[in-house]
Amino acid sequence: MNHKAKEISVTGMLCAIAYGAVVVGRIPIVLFLKYDPKDIIIAISGLLFGPLTSFFVAFIVSLAEMFTISETGILGFIMNIISSCSFACTAAFVYKRKHMSSGAITGLLCGWGCMVCVMLLWNYLVAPLYMGCSREAVIELLLPAFLPFNLIKGGLNTAITLLLYRPAITALRYSHLAGPNQPAEKTGINTGVISAAFLMIATCILLALSLSGIF
Repeated sequence: MNHKAKEISVTGMLCAIAYGAVVVGRIPIVLFLKYDPKDIIIAISGLLFGPLTSFFVAFIVSLAEMFTISETGILGFIMNIISSCSFACTAAFVYKRKHMSSGAITGLLCGWGCMVCVMLLWNYLVAPLYMGCSREAVIELLLPAFLPFNLIKGGLNTAITLLLYRPAITALRYSHLAGPNQPAEKTGINTGVISAAFLMIATCILLALSLSGIF
């Protein structure tokens, strides 16, 4: 199997995994906002093959979601693509320019920040349409609801992607689905970063429990 065929095969597999993550992994956080881990898979696809692949996977998964489990139709489809791409494509773009572990970390952190800012703007613009309320009501929810939700979502996606990216590349190399030039040896994350990732996950979980009124 040549490199292009391998890339297409892996991308299709990642689309299926990302869609599965949406179906089984949605967790209500606040209001109608639910966390799901699909952006982790979308980010991994971009770190593997570049930002265009992230966009392709985000588009396919969001389209499948719209026709199956989404309750927000075309607006939800658009918002899903914007959210996923602002995180995953940003991370992949930075990593493409600095192809080493520090580039992956920087890219994911930049993607997190970009996603938070972009989604605050787009929730301000679009949320009144699918919430059926005034823009003033949405403005009142930006800081107490939308901002913490996106911080939690981005933090979990960043931390879990950091933990899973190298194992994902290693597994693909052993199954001969990643080419020999795929830089697995450059993606190692040191123990400090792993510890920070677990701390970030724990913090985000506690914040999510607090936001949803459980903790």
